[in-house]
Amino acid sequence: MKTKHIIITALIACFFAACSGNQKPVDLTADNTPAGKKYPLSTVNEKALSSSARLPGQLKPFNEVNIFPRVNGFVKELYVDRGSIVKKGQLLLTLEAPEMESQFQAANSRFLQAQETANASKEKYNRLKQAAAEPGSVSPLDLDNANARMRADNAIAEAERANMASVKTMQGYLNVYAPFDGMIVQRNVSPGALVAPGKAGDIPMLILQDTRKLRLEVAIPENYVDKVDLKQPVTFTFNAMPGSEQKATISRSANALGSMRSEAVEIDVENKNNALKPGMYAEVKIPMLSGAKSLLVPNTAIVRSTEREYVVVVDAGKAKLVDIKEGLSSHDSTEVFGDLKPNEKIITQASDAIKDGDEIE
Repeated sequence: MKTKHIIITALIACFFAACSGNQKPVDLTADNTPAGKKYPLSTVNEKALSSSARLPGQLKPFNEVNIFPRVNGFVKELYVDRGSIVKKGQLLLTLEAPEMESQFQAANSRFLQAQETANASKEKYNRLKQAAAEPGSVSPLDLDNANARMRADNAIAEAERANMASVKTMQGYLNVYAPFDGMIVQRNVSPGALVAPGKAGDIPMLILQDTRKLRLEVAIPENYVDKVDLKQPVTFTFNAMPGSEQKATISRSANALGSMRSEAVEIDVENKNNALKPGMYAEVKIPMLSGAKSLLVPNTAIVRSTEREYVVVVDAGKAKLVDIKEGLSSHDSTEVFGDLKPNEKIITQASDAIKDGDEIE
């Protein structure tokens, strides 16, 4: 039994000796920082812009108006409907407002009464003036009073005349006429409907559009507004008419950026045979000034997030995140705008895992 205990003790000692022989000391001063990661790199290329840029456009009517009544009333009769071709000055609908006729009759009565009073004052003044030819027959004060009364009554009569004319003008608003040649594209009322003068957000009685000539509106991005060649003709193709390319010149530009940071330009398009409709979309080829250059990067080099768009520039072996804006793109490269220089090294396969200042081999 004693011999067995000695053997077990010896085996345990050998086990601990073996373990202590394989253990290596820990070097607390060693540098455990991993080496810089390797990424495929490419360069920022500078190339001349293509001769044109393809941008979407939309057709709009040359003239369009929402027709509201000028006075409160009921629709008496409609003479047009959706699709009606109308001429400038044509009667579109009539309204009725019985109280307006009563107002006109009252205004006319007041005018006639004031006119009769003014005529009587004038007659009285003329008689006093003739009688004053005899010395001492009429006092100068009575003559002056009669003259003042005549002038006051004439002023009252003119005021009532103006009031009657105003009511008559309001009566004229019961007839609604077309302000220009065009087509009725929407009708929202029927006879008997109560209508009132409206605001921009209210529903109009009628919508009139002039579609003989249309405006093709194109939004030029902010980065291209100074590169568009306004002297060269543009070409465009409507999505509803593929293969039918048309050519025209830019008719006007806004010369200001809108809410979408773009400048609106318009191209006048003749609508022959009414083949074109407002709202149609087109692909417009906008000519660019020769000699203008842009910076291109591979599509995969752009990192996009909800807050920003950027590329990763390699500067002295470290990553540098540079914010950019995108321009035109192709199947393999994208035009960018930002604090970049030609031939700068960028990471081709960039991702948001790369942080500013990371070591790059």
